[in-house]
Amino acid sequence: MTDLGTPGLDLPDHRGRTRLDQAGRDLTGNPDVVIRDVELLATAWHVLRRTTYDYRHRDGRWTTEQRETYDRGDGATILLYDVSRRTVLLTRQFRYPAYVNGHPDGMLIETAAGLLDDDDPAGAIRRETSEELGITVGELEHVFGVWMSPGSVTERLHFYAAPYTAADRTGPGGGVASEGEDIEPVELDFDDALTAIADGRIADAKTIMLLQWAALTGPFGPTPKTVTPPA
Repeated sequence: MTDLGTPGLDLPDHRGRTRLDQAGRDLTGNPDVVIRDVELLATAWHVLRRTTYDYRHRDGRWTTEQRETYDRGDGATILLYDVSRRTVLLTRQFRYPAYVNGHPDGMLIETAAGLLDDDDPAGAIRRETSEELGITVGELEHVFGVWMSPGSVTERLHFYAAPYTAADRTGPGGGVASEGEDIEPVELDFDDALTAIADGRIADAKTIMLLQWAALTGPFGPTPKTVTPPA
């Protein structure tokens, strides 16, 4: 903070953002919640806020509470599958938060994913699939939209699925090096991927959700999908 202003409030921060303390102040959808104040705690890359609000409990009592929220924007993820070969195409990359919290080496197997930035969810996941896996996606299926960690993180993640073949590979994948990405495409037999959930080799929530969807009601479910190859 300086006498000239505060980045992220009345001065642009390093990403050009201002008025970051306004999020949530105009919420009126829940009459049992009244927003009193929003403080900006950090804007190093994403945004950390502390919100003070009054909350009416089920017994009618009002209390004043505070919650910190981490706002990194919304995201999208996708499961690529090949029904004929019974495979799925995933990624492997280093995740420091998992490493520092007990994962043996921090190398997680995941579905391709990324933040929306300025794109719509479908456009964003097409971009991420191309960057991370080198695959140009055709028709997308929207599976569901989920708040992944609603106790502290505002992100809503949009889940997609789509078929792929070797012919859909149009680039090297691997992520965007200038953004520090070093992503390895990983093709797994679908049954091995399910086994990897049980034995801990796959421990990423979004990936587990999409794999289990695929086994229950998706392309590898009791009524498998028939994918018609392009003419």
